Amino acid sequence: MSATNNRSEREFDIVVYGATGYTGRLVAEHFVREYDGKPDAPKWAMAGRNLAKLEDVRTLIGASADTPLIVADADDPASLEAMCRSTRVVITTVGPYQLYGDALVEACARAGTDYADLCGEPAWMREQIDRNHDLAKASGARICFSSGFDSIPFDLGVLMLQKHAVATHGSPAPRVRGRVRAMKGTFSGGTAASLGATMKAAAKSPKIIGLLRDPFALTPGFEGPDQPSGMIPGYEKDLDKWAAPFVMAPINTKNVHRTNFLRGHPYGEDFRYDEMVLTSPGEAGRKMAEAAVEMMKNPFGAKPPKPGEGPTAEERENGFYDVVFIGEYPDGKTIRYAVKGRYDPGYGSTSRMIAETAMGLLSCDAEGGIGTPGSFLGEALVERLKARATVSFATES
Repeated sequence: MSATNNRSEREFDIVVYGATGYTGRLVAEHFVREYDGKPDAPKWAMAGRNLAKLEDVRTLIGASADTPLIVADADDPASLEAMCRSTRVVITTVGPYQLYGDALVEACARAGTDYADLCGEPAWMREQIDRNHDLAKASGARICFSSGFDSIPFDLGVLMLQKHAVATHGSPAPRVRGRVRAMKGTFSGGTAASLGATMKAAAKSPKIIGLLRDPFALTPGFEGPDQPSGMIPGYEKDLDKWAAPFVMAPINTKNVHRTNFLRGHPYGEDFRYDEMVLTSPGEAGRKMAEAAVEMMKNPFGAKPPKPGEGPTAEERENGFYDVVFIGEYPDGKTIRYAVKGRYDPGYGSTSRMIAETAMGLLSCDAEGGIGTPGSFLGEALVERLKARATVSFATES
């Protein structure tokens, strides 16, 4: 019997790998809070390198004492393979993925096990596409990168705007602007570590620099039209605000293009997209936008957060984000769509989003391969996030 066919017979539905880390613990908390004791509860387990630490986390988050624990280590491929064969879906928060993710992706691809991570490392993602996409397609494994704040609100925001655009105007918008109107929260230590690892790798390989700059780096075999850079501050009259470079745009835009690519270009092969963050109107807004250009050179400052560190529960609770998408047509018609999330984007919201991505994969019938939340789950994930993660999706006039 093939790996794909016997998934329903596996011991677990979902394994949270990296549960002893800061973000992994928050993911495990989501399953305790949202599902334990409920009729739709998945069979889930926590995994990590250290059994004693897993036991401590199980107690700390109030999980049932019989919640299964699995010892698995990125340095022990056999332990990863055994973990993958035991479950239908693996959630991994163990990054940077370019340092710790190779063996797990391959193990999932071979075992026909679905996978969700928080990766924002496009060069590594392209490497995995080249290496494991066909393998995952053959086994039925759905390898779902970037299942947190990068890039779900942006990936699904564009998808939903285009659905509304087709319903309203009969065709997708060939140009979309993604604009972060407001955001309160911190970037994770994992995000900072991933950027650091990417920069180190780029210093050794000019090929990686090319991938980082290429908006179509994740669509092998397809090169779309020239894209707006998103790196030049400018006043946007329709929003009455200045727009500045957005640190997450280089990964989010690539994922949006990959979703369009994998879905057969429902946004069009001439689709153009960029992301920026809004400041304010007037001279003050201009100065803030120009300062953001300098911040892009070192977005995390002199003391970047470390993996395993994060905000307090109160800080996570008080965080939020508000992103608007503006679709534009050559004849001047426009359309707007907004995605808003409660909780700190890098931790509180991200932990909920990846957990619900995994839940969506359990009932997903998309073919295997390496994709995105938008390409595999689309509107089904939108509904899960609205119901379980306090993320709203709505048109705007």
